[in-house]
Amino acid sequence: MAILDIVTFPEPSLKKASAPVETIDDELKAFIEDMGQTMFHDAGVGLAAPQVGMNRRVIVYDPHAGEEQKDPEDKIFTALINPEILSKSKETFISESEGCLSVIDYRADVRRHTSVTVRAMNIDGETIEFDAHGLMSVIMQHEIDHLDGILFIDRISALKRAMYTKKRLKQLKNEK
Repeated sequence: MAILDIVTFPEPSLKKASAPVETIDDELKAFIEDMGQTMFHDAGVGLAAPQVGMNRRVIVYDPHAGEEQKDPEDKIFTALINPEILSKSKETFISESEGCLSVIDYRADVRRHTSVTVRAMNIDGETIEFDAHGLMSVIMQHEIDHLDGILFIDRISALKRAMYTKKRLKQLKNEK
């Protein structure tokens, strides 16, 4: 198991759509395990393959995210391969202070659908379909957006996005 490097904005690969997974083999399973370990290491609740430099349609998430009784040592994650959102509720809400491991030092309110229906393959190659509500709905929308080359900052106002971009580019310039 390895902790993978997180790719951060404005890396161009984050804006590219990811290719579908054709084969679930041992190499992919090892990569998924590394993704899960990386997500927990960086205190995330979800992680998409493009965030660790692989533009493939794979996400991992913490199925117990947001649970009040969650054991902090519980490092169980779920992987979804080639996930797609089949339907979205008409009802929306503001996901307050949404953040992303690839968008450094920034959080914003993002309008999200209250619930979504997702279809994907699990790590065993079986097709699964489920409804996600509340925080799980946000995680599904956020991570599947990554697979389509969309960051949560693409879903906020142009002015707020421009302000963040300017701040981030200045930050990167100062790091050199």
